[in-house]
Amino acid sequence: MVTPMKRQAAGFTLIELLVVLGIVALMLTLAVPRYFPSIDKSKEIVLADNLRNLRGVIDQYYGDTGRYPDSLEQLVEKKYLREMPVDPITDSSTTWIVLPPEDGSKGGVYTIKSGAPGNDRNGKPYSEW
Repeated sequence: MVTPMKRQAAGFTLIELLVVLGIVALMLTLAVPRYFPSIDKSKEIVLADNLRNLRGVIDQYYGDTGRYPDSLEQLVEKKYLREMPVDPITDSSTTWIVLPPEDGSKGGVYTIKSGAPGNDRNGKPYSEW
């Protein structure tokens, strides 16, 4: 007499899949709310660093030449910068707000500010950075 062979299941049951999906969903509910604020924080850190570096380069140019640059592009032309830094909030290097010195005969760029709309995480407008 021949005995029937038992069939072996070669997959997952629906219950096992639902348990795994539930665990993944739980992990995502914990991780995602922490992810997006960290992106905003890192953009603000990069913005602060870019502003600090650009202002330092403008001061260095003034110390070397006795006048401020006429434009930000002049800093690149004179090799003070490799390229214009990007405002990480606007993802553009053309949105910087240029403030001229009080004495217009000393150049055109005294300092810069971010041209990004909106406020930072503390409520301070980016244009006041």
